[in-house]
Amino acid sequence: MKKLPKSFQRIFWSYDIDKMDIEKDKREIITQVLNHGTWDDLKLLYRFYSEGDIRKIVSYPRRGVWFEKVLNFWVKMLDVKIKEEVYKKAIFNLGLQKE
Repeated sequence: MKKLPKSFQRIFWSYDIDKMDIEKDKREIITQVLNHGTWDDLKLLYRFYSEGDIRKIVSYPRRGVWFEKVLNFWVKMLDVKIKEEVYKKAIFNLGLQKE
C-alpha cells in the first residue's frame, strides 16, 4: 500500500494520514488536495492518481466540501460538466450568503 507523503498532513488536519488508504480514501484525498493543496501537492497527487481519476472526482463532487472558486477552477481546467443542482450542493456554505 502506498503511503501519503508526510507533507500532506497539513491538508488532512483531522486525519491520521498513516491510516489513510490510497484507494479507499481516493475521493477524500483528491478533494482535499484540490481544495487546500499547493502546486507541489498537486504534482504529488498526479503521482498517485490519473487525470481520469481526478476528473471523475470533480465531475461528482462531494456535497458541502468544495470552495466555490476552487471547484469552478477545476471544472474549467478539467473541462467537466456538473449539473447545476449538484454544483450548488457541493459548495461549502455557512449560510451567511444569500443564494
